[in-house]
Amino acid sequence: MPRSPIPAWHAEAYARRRPHLLKRARIVAAIRAWFLDRGFVEVETPALQVSPGLEPHLKAFPTTLEAPGGATSRLYLHTSPEFAMKKLLAAGEKRIFQMARVFRNGERSATHHPEFTMLEWYRAGEGYERLMEDCEGLVRAAAGAAGSSSLLWRGRAAGPAAPFERLTVAEAFRRHAGIDPFAFLPAPGRFDAEGFAKAARGIGVTVAADDGWDDVFFKVFLDRIEPKLGHPRPTLLADYPIHMAALSRPKADAPHLAERFELYIAGLELANAFGELTDASEQRRRFEADMKLKQRLYGTRYPIDEDFLSALAAMPEASGIALGLDRLVMLATGAETIEEVLWLPVAEEGT
Repeated sequence: MPRSPIPAWHAEAYARRRPHLLKRARIVAAIRAWFLDRGFVEVETPALQVSPGLEPHLKAFPTTLEAPGGATSRLYLHTSPEFAMKKLLAAGEKRIFQMARVFRNGERSATHHPEFTMLEWYRAGEGYERLMEDCEGLVRAAAGAAGSSSLLWRGRAAGPAAPFERLTVAEAFRRHAGIDPFAFLPAPGRFDAEGFAKAARGIGVTVAADDGWDDVFFKVFLDRIEPKLGHPRPTLLADYPIHMAALSRPKADAPHLAERFELYIAGLELANAFGELTDASEQRRRFEADMKLKQRLYGTRYPIDEDFLSALAAMPEASGIALGLDRLVMLATGAETIEEVLWLPVAEEGT
């Protein structure tokens, strides 16, 4: 994104951001009160981790830990507090939340920043449908703290007062693209990428000859579906294909689907939620597949946190969600870029 010639700490630049920042402070206070009123414990976990998170397309910041005796080891700044928070669930915590600073390298745009705030919370013994209710309550609390009756993004508005729309992935594709993506998943592990690509081209979406099934899915999604989500009211988009499960478990009554949903407001993705996978063997298999893909695409991989897999085997059934706090503040204040709602953005050389 274009860089301002004025430093972020300069009185003129800061004065422009300050109204958003004061609302940010009120939103943070309202979020904390919302959780504490519902019996959650606020936790703090280390940013330094053996494994930063194993999503194939995220790039972490590596660092070196030096022991007093001179020995060194490689650690990473986490891309999410998920692994550490799940260890606390395994230790016996039932309801926890955290507003964590997280780090993702190579990300800087109107809605991305290399260091940002992730609001993450977990409910042991409760299903992911309960997190949908949480999203409605939290978004309304944030809007109320900011004094906003509408959540705004790029000319789109969403009213948080009305019940949120609940939509499945299949419904969203059929409604906004006229395509059923599951028609091109004939069986578990079988992907009709060619048929999917043909259908995408038929509605005018550009698809490359070597695009795989997931490539086609996301091209159609970003071009035809995402801009339509979350307005005039927020959308909870659920029931992703099981191979897009990440750290979520299969649905008990539909094992080809994952217990996963995302929250969209005014066309902007805000949160990603799971009914959490607790099968350590399956999680290891997914991690290894993800790192194989990361090696193929980017020539690198991150270590698997063996301590996390040990904790996962002892973790109770739970649901969890990660929400971009800065994006929520953007929506509640009408800010156009993420840097407008940061007290001080990460400095770049020459700024």
